[in-house]
Amino acid sequence: GKNPMIVLPGADVEKAAAGAVNACFSSAGQLCVSIERLYVHDTLYDAFRAAFVRRVDALSLGASLDWDVEIGSLVSPAQLETVTKHVADAVANGATVLVGGEARPEIGPYFFEPTVLEGVTDAAECFAGETFGPLVSLYRYSQVEEVVELANAGEYGLNASIYGPVRQAKAIATRIKAGTVNINEGFGATFGSIDAPMGGMRTSGTGRRQGDEGLYRYTETQSVGVQRLLPVSGPAFVKPQLYARLMTFALRLMRRTPRA
Repeated sequence: GKNPMIVLPGADVEKAAAGAVNACFSSAGQLCVSIERLYVHDTLYDAFRAAFVRRVDALSLGASLDWDVEIGSLVSPAQLETVTKHVADAVANGATVLVGGEARPEIGPYFFEPTVLEGVTDAAECFAGETFGPLVSLYRYSQVEEVVELANAGEYGLNASIYGPVRQAKAIATRIKAGTVNINEGFGATFGSIDAPMGGMRTSGTGRRQGDEGLYRYTETQSVGVQRLLPVSGPAFVKPQLYARLMTFALRLMRRTPRA
């Protein structure tokens, strides 16, 4: 997916920035639910930008399993190539690197710095294409209608996040075309709710896992019908042409009759 996060007016900037770091860069951004687009309201943009960049810049990269290492390696040469290409292409199309932007071969062959871009245009591959790595684009918005449209842009619809007052966030969440929407969290609120179904919309998938709907994936549905009154094909003593006219008349009558 190309998962969006929306930061609403009234959000706690530091909490939103901390949540965004986790949502964007856990597993070096190599989660299907990772956030790759950040939309921040005009009134909070500068403060969020500063807090987010500061936190990202402080992340530690390493090849060990020690707890003080916060960002690990990409999984393959192909993934390193994708991230490198997306950053270079975005910059070539007018974007600015706020932090990161470089491979780190001295740490390991597939390491890339957690990277934040600003000013990404729709000409860039990472504008709508999934990176699946430690790369996120930062955008500002001014109106709710605008940010809903931006969040729903593109072909994907797996995960989304909204930071802000809960009542307002819930109202917006129902308008986001994503299988999961997390409020004041990046992806963990739905990811950890094992009784709730999880899956995508549009090209992010059609099935669900977890919850009742997830269990239904492993079942088969069977219909058993018992003929009681008139068969669908009509009684044998009525000619097909007459039965068709009668059924057509009945259906038209039913459509005109008000329902209780």
